[in-house]
Amino acid sequence: MKFMMNGAITLGTLDGANVEIHQKVGDENCVIFGLRADEVMNYYIHGGYSSWQMYSGDSDIRRLMDALVDGSISGEHFGMLYSAFLDKNDEYFVLKDFKPYCQAQQEIAKRYGSHPQWCHSSVVNIAQSGYFSSDRTIQQYADDIWRIKPVKH
Repeated sequence: MKFMMNGAITLGTLDGANVEIHQKVGDENCVIFGLRADEVMNYYIHGGYSSWQMYSGDSDIRRLMDALVDGSISGEHFGMLYSAFLDKNDEYFVLKDFKPYCQAQQEIAKRYGSHPQWCHSSVVNIAQSGYFSSDRTIQQYADDIWRIKPVKH
């Protein structure tokens, strides 16, 4: 939301704050990609996702994952990523979202190439960011979650 206040255009999955941002600015002023919450829950409940199948069936993913452990990328912690994605079945479905992310990145690049459209989206994001003020958020928490009333002096 802080990025939004500065005119950033959201590029993200439809979860967390991105749900509310998307509702405020619409598809034309943000780029959402990847699995939706109901799809993720379906995988958690019923299974059916295999990161090894993603790895085996997609040469781009395989090349990327192999680079984490074959020395192509230097760094001591990349093996942990490899393990989290493949040995622990990628519990956050990063590999499942990889291709949609690449397509979303291309969409963002295309939009950035249209200066008027980019500026319009940036201004819409700034204008809509007011909804996320701390005053409104705290009031909503007080009313809907904590169910507390203000103290009167």
